[in-house]
Amino acid sequence: MEPRAYLDHLKQQTEALQGQGLFKRERVIEGPQGAEIRVQGGRKVLNFCANNYLGLADHPEVVAAAREGLERHGYGMASVRFICGTQDVHKELEGKLSRFLGTEDTILYSSCFDANGGLFETILEEN
Repeated sequence: MEPRAYLDHLKQQTEALQGQGLFKRERVIEGPQGAEIRVQGGRKVLNFCANNYLGLADHPEVVAAAREGLERHGYGMASVRFICGTQDVHKELEGKLSRFLGTEDTILYSSCFDANGGLFETILEEN
């Protein structure tokens, strides 16, 4: 397919999604996660789309612990553990979870997307 034809195809698909009300726009949040959030432009709205079920994302003790972790361990590995390795704090938490759950081992993923990849890529075949 010619580059211009492909761009036209993508434009048609995008317009179809918009016409059906299915086009997903990126939401810009200006502040911490909570039951109420401030979105781009300063408007406050109720937040029904986050995974912050327990309201811990902006809890003062969680924020303080995150600051302490940042001071001790830096901002992160700058890549996935497969490439850069795993920090001791992650292995410590995985060990505690394994003991709590009574499992041989535990592996943490930073997102549901990564967890799905870690599971399905190992158990599914091409077909």
